[in-house]
Amino acid sequence: MDDEAMSARGRGAMPGGVPPERSRGRLADEVYDTLLGQLMSLRIEPGSRVTIDVLARELGVSQTPIRDALNRMEAEGLVVRVPHAGYRIPPQITRNRFEDMLEIRLLLEPAAARRSAERASLEQVAGLQRMLEEMAELDEGNGRMAYGAFGLRDAAFHDLVALSAGNQVIREALARLHTHVHLFRLLHDTQVTHLAMAEHEEVLAAIAARDPDAAAYAMRRHILRSGERFRRLFDEAKDAEGMAVEA
Repeated sequence: MDDEAMSARGRGAMPGGVPPERSRGRLADEVYDTLLGQLMSLRIEPGSRVTIDVLARELGVSQTPIRDALNRMEAEGLVVRVPHAGYRIPPQITRNRFEDMLEIRLLLEPAAARRSAERASLEQVAGLQRMLEEMAELDEGNGRMAYGAFGLRDAAFHDLVALSAGNQVIREALARLHTHVHLFRLLHDTQVTHLAMAEHEEVLAAIAARDPDAAAYAMRRHILRSGERFRRLFDEAKDAEGMAVEA
């Protein structure tokens, strides 16, 4: 699978189920995307148990692509294998982990957006535009699964920006963070999708205009604003914990 196909794969997630008429590799990819969507939509809750046979029945596929997808997710730290008990979804990220991820994103993603404005092909710019159009359609949908599907395309948008920057090391580093999986698991709020859409449009406009400074600025502002949106969850949780102790 080439780089463009990998980036586009995130746009083809099928959160309601996976059709069986696929090659093993492609089917495993679709199962992987479906499970990511369920993680981000909290259909699969943090700390819950995940078993291969249940997933196979639910998605209407054999156990083989389920195993392939879960093995990949285990290697990426998205699920934890429990001996003789299948897999378990790890807990939500901690405040410290969140802040560390934000710091790395601020170092890497504005630089990627800057290079994208300099190097992106017309085809890649068009691909970014198509992603935003698909996200706008999902933004109009209701429910957690639509929210999870939006998150997958959000991740694909950022991945294509990194791809079009022409720096594979930056792209791989960002991919290993799985930022969007962790963030979308924290909160189900349609306001997040509205705000993210507007900020993505600013990033794309700067890239399309071949304005590196504006692209870097727009991406940095997007990440900072996203951090503020999610940071309040940790603040609220801390306040609630303090009130419980006082009581």
